[in-house]
Amino acid sequence: MSNLFPILSLLACGMLQGQSIRQFVGTVGALKAETAEIVVKPDVGEAVSVKVTGSSTAQRIAPGERDLKNGKPIQVSDVAVGDRVLVTLEPGTTDLRRIVVMSASDIASKDEADRQDWIKRGVSGTVREVKAGTVTITVKGMAAEQAVVVSATPATKVRRYPGDSVKFAEAKPETLAKVQIGDQLRARGEKGPDGLKVSADDIVFGTFQTRVGSVVSFNQDSKTLVLAESGTGKTFTVRVGPDAQIKSMPDFGALMQGGGMPGGGGRGMPGGAPGGAPGGAPGGGMPDIGRMVEMMPAGTVQDFQPGKTVIVSSTKTANPDQLTAITMVVNAEMLIQMARMMSGNGMPGGRGAMPNSGGMPGGMGGMQSGMGGMGIDLAGITP
Repeated sequence: MSNLFPILSLLACGMLQGQSIRQFVGTVGALKAETAEIVVKPDVGEAVSVKVTGSSTAQRIAPGERDLKNGKPIQVSDVAVGDRVLVTLEPGTTDLRRIVVMSASDIASKDEADRQDWIKRGVSGTVREVKAGTVTITVKGMAAEQAVVVSATPATKVRRYPGDSVKFAEAKPETLAKVQIGDQLRARGEKGPDGLKVSADDIVFGTFQTRVGSVVSFNQDSKTLVLAESGTGKTFTVRVGPDAQIKSMPDFGALMQGGGMPGGGGRGMPGGAPGGAPGGAPGGGMPDIGRMVEMMPAGTVQDFQPGKTVIVSSTKTANPDQLTAITMVVNAEMLIQMARMMSGNGMPGGRGAMPNSGGMPGGMGGMQSGMGGMGIDLAGITP
């Protein structure tokens, strides 16, 4: 989500230094027309009901705007549930003096445009080499791995996922020197003609894990999923929060019968286009697995049926058996088979041999830190 009012970061305590006017940033939770109140949930603290008076004023500001002077006057009645707001109260009261609004619809539009730009101008992979000013990442495509060199300048914005975070917007400023081999990295910027070099405007990185298992149970109330890890049968728990991205793998058997294949013109997922078009691999052609996941249809918690195979990514935590999901792929058997065909791991007949569709071939167990050896590093960094 877009950062709200960056110039007000010093107001976290809710007070302006040297003044008694109370200010806070939050989200509109409810509107009470009968009592002329707006209920706002601050980013820190309990919900506050603020009283609209005849002298209350309102203005709207665009997402990303850094100067409140550029706000446009609006009516207080234009405020909507879900809007992000900066509230200023009259001293010693809950009467509203001023409310600065960043509308939920404007934020959603900007976030979607930003997400599409990350897809169009972005690249993601696993860090294989770090040098002064450059990072080389491995991008795993459907046919082969490719090395992409990401270069940074003093103007490049570099951020890192905290160990306990699952939100792209919560990545913290960091230096390129902190990038480690094995980290997952996503960059956005100007790509070279072959897509194998990127001059980055933005870099986000972090340390993630990818694990796979079959659904044992899902608790709708606590939003916790219990998976039995493939190969070992050992159970682990995944918290599926509101920020988790759930994807559902299409039934490729049905798609093939219907004439649709990934990358083709049928009813499958959109494919890559020559020349490195959005969704394609760095040099064009079939998309890498990360892009394929992005293009999959959205899933829901109702997809967590017992026995279904799920791939889940999360940040690495102190307890490896208690995860908070960032990205999940349900009905993932075919994705795993694709990855195994690419890597040749445990495949009768070597690379390219088709695995037995009746179950998971050996070599899956005990992969506590990920599935990179099988060609799957499920995206942890999702804009």
